[in-house]
Amino acid sequence: MKYRKLGASDLSVSEISLGSWLTYGVGVERDSAKACLERAFELGINFLDTANVYGRGAAETVWGELLAGRKRDSYVLATKVYFPMSDTDRGLSRVQIEKQIDASLSRLRTDYVDLYQCHRYDADTPLEETMSALSDVVRSGKARYIGFSEWSPEQIAAAFAIPGVERFVSSQPQYSLLHRRPEGKVIPLSAANGVSQIVWSPLAQGVLSGKYRPGAEAPAGSRAVSDSMGSMMQSWLQPDILEAVQKLKPLAEEAGCSLTQFSLAWVLREPNVASAIVGASRPDQLDENAAASGLAVDPALFAKAEAIVAGVRRPG
Repeated sequence: MKYRKLGASDLSVSEISLGSWLTYGVGVERDSAKACLERAFELGINFLDTANVYGRGAAETVWGELLAGRKRDSYVLATKVYFPMSDTDRGLSRVQIEKQIDASLSRLRTDYVDLYQCHRYDADTPLEETMSALSDVVRSGKARYIGFSEWSPEQIAAAFAIPGVERFVSSQPQYSLLHRRPEGKVIPLSAANGVSQIVWSPLAQGVLSGKYRPGAEAPAGSRAVSDSMGSMMQSWLQPDILEAVQKLKPLAEEAGCSLTQFSLAWVLREPNVASAIVGASRPDQLDENAAASGLAVDPALFAKAEAIVAGVRRPG
């Protein structure tokens, strides 16, 4: 496993990280989650990402149970705040940030998180209030660093312009061969300001593994057929997308790797990406994902892949 520095922080994070969206505490049983976490550590994965809203606290609770007893400095732990935790609890106000960080720490059974991220931008709260509250979270020792997810370039720049507050070190956008929007403005702006990308859905929720074939039933046991996990990926299961992905397989074969590894290596070719977050319901999935770290692929093959998917667009 290779490691990269996270922005202007002193955190060194594994190129492949383990996330818990739609999985632990929600769609995957505790024993499977435990097996995946143990395998992640064996593979050198040290970066774990979650959020308070995943399962309304369930994912954090599972992490807390499974991480109990491990040396706290042996892993990098990240969570998020913004989405509703109740009918009245949501957003990035000072009151919510102070309440939610304490609740997250309690569920995670730790005194601090390494990275506390704004899950989205809160247009209903003054940005100065949000940044001040996040700064106090860091200065109180409850978080070491702060980050954001899916903020617009204008929102990011506005945060950078506020004096006397803690600086963001991470951005968590959706980014993959099939979703390249961050390359336009977010990545250049981040790179110029000491912010790294921690990307979610680098495999387009599994579509870039190539296991979903156009006109065929989704494989048994896959995310697409899961009641708890499948609804979020339906927009990826379009015939033109699946057909384009099948055309990528010969390129991966030429590179001497699986399409999953090829797709993750494509994301990691970007220097501003510190880590690609993957989900896993079985340890063997992590074995394959982790093998993408440090994988050398001819840039010409990546260029061919980009050309194949260039005209493909996800609905909406």
